[in-house]
Amino acid sequence: MIKRFEYLHKVTAEDIDELGHAGNFHYVKWMQHAAVAHSNALDWPFQKYRELGAGWVVRSHQITYLKPAFEGDEVVVQTWIANMKAVTSLRCYEILNSKGELLASAETDWAFVNYEKQRPVRIPQQVRESFKSPGQP
Repeated sequence: MIKRFEYLHKVTAEDIDELGHAGNFHYVKWMQHAAVAHSNALDWPFQKYRELGAGWVVRSHQITYLKPAFEGDEVVVQTWIANMKAVTSLRCYEILNSKGELLASAETDWAFVNYEKQRPVRIPQQVRESFKSPGQP
């Protein structure tokens, strides 16, 4: 079973768009915050990537919006690593409200990049091992 990391967020007035609900790009922001929090929890803060000289950058996002979130709502962003290839990793997300209703599902394709050369590099074994869920080969 793949272990999910949970990131909690309370929808603020700044998250609300002209239609009175959380704007679409805020979901992407929450996903980014969840991914960073997950990395930090696995002892991979940005400084450690900087020391390594390489880290994650987004290649693409795919989001399916199902229900709106409103100011004051408490949402949970669940995230997990679906796969890890030589230089890329697919991270999945489910964003739920406090009733457990699915607001959005999403995926981010990440690439591991050398910061100086701005080129993809193989994901180091120590990074790969840190992100592996129990029961994954």
